[in-house]
Amino acid sequence: MIENRQFRLNRFDVIGTGSLTEVIERWVGADVLRWYIAQVTDHEIVVEATFSEGEPQEPAEGLADRRHYPGKSVALSIIPTGVGCELGGYAGDAAPATNLLAATVDYLVTNPNAVNASNFISLDDNVLYTEGLCIDRFVKGEVDLAVPYANRVGLVIEKSSPGELDMIYNVVNTVRAVHGVDIVDCVVTDEPIGSRCVENGSGAFVGTVDHPEVLFAACERLIQQGATALAITTRIQDVSAEDHARHFAGEYPNPLGGVEAVLSHLVVRRFRLPAAHAPLVNSKDLELEHEIVDARGAGEMASASGLACTLIGLRRAPQIRPRPCQRCRDVVNVHNLLALVTPANTLGGIPAIYAHKYGVPIIAVADNRTVLGVSKEKVGMTEVIDVRSYAEAAGVLLALRRGIHLDSIRRPLPTFRHRQGRGAHARRAYREQFA
Repeated sequence: MIENRQFRLNRFDVIGTGSLTEVIERWVGADVLRWYIAQVTDHEIVVEATFSEGEPQEPAEGLADRRHYPGKSVALSIIPTGVGCELGGYAGDAAPATNLLAATVDYLVTNPNAVNASNFISLDDNVLYTEGLCIDRFVKGEVDLAVPYANRVGLVIEKSSPGELDMIYNVVNTVRAVHGVDIVDCVVTDEPIGSRCVENGSGAFVGTVDHPEVLFAACERLIQQGATALAITTRIQDVSAEDHARHFAGEYPNPLGGVEAVLSHLVVRRFRLPAAHAPLVNSKDLELEHEIVDARGAGEMASASGLACTLIGLRRAPQIRPRPCQRCRDVVNVHNLLALVTPANTLGGIPAIYAHKYGVPIIAVADNRTVLGVSKEKVGMTEVIDVRSYAEAAGVLLALRRGIHLDSIRRPLPTFRHRQGRGAHARRAYREQFA
């Protein structure tokens, strides 16, 4: 059973305690699937969390147990899903910014929705297409990210009509023929999975799943056939036509993102394999003011299904658990993390809070506005680097990688002087003292 809850914590019991993560996780408990700070008022911190009852929680390894892999610089770019990101809240429209950031480091870790655009996907070879729960555990220092030569992808397809299955199998065969993706098999479920959108009080979208056991059974069949990454495609329910039309007009958060995150989190937590979800059918039967939609969402409107990008992205998605006889071409972990790049008003998620806890620089992008308002001031974060744009964030990453202190490229630059050197009288007294 999937349940979404909201917790209201006294702000003065949390801010300034020295460990924001410990206070929140003590409140939400160990069984939480995902959580984030959705709102901060003068008196309260509002945390929105998703739970999955009956799912086992593996014991976490501590940060001290993670070794360092020398010589690798890694940046993490978070584009939160379902919160209406101005850049990245639509159909892969964060891909140019993602690839720009990736040009500054050895690896750029990002969540799938930053680059997913249905039939279209743009990610450079050093972009690590990493599911949200894997990112959370990476930043906590609980797992390494092992970069494979290639994954063997298994596909779960929710029970569908013959016409819809024809469309999906045409997509599958296209990515095999054009992109060379190794797809071990496709399992069509006998029963619906039941993916549903839910709008939280903050205006962010989450979701719930009616029958996760149907999803898990299909995943198990694919793993038995050798799948090392899992793609899921389902029909997403409870999205009003009006809300979807407003999204395509650029006025509303993506209502699908929240339930997609819940589905992938469920699969990753249970099987510890990379996973990603795609809408089975992209909605077209909408009353739109303009048939040519907002450019940021055009990839979805131009594609019949959301599946292709997910299959392509999972081909080289990093693994979080070593497996016998599975080679990897590289490994990184939190010790390689140079900085986190994130929208300036979404600093209440696990990646930002743990980055702050471990002293990882946070680059906050002001221009990427969202429906949330969780700024550095509201959560008591220090040492956050404020920038306007992703172009500026890329420059900061280059400076951090080269060890160039940011003050040295800003003006005015303070001048250091020894104490006796202040003024002519002090200089004369200094000379007379040592004459």
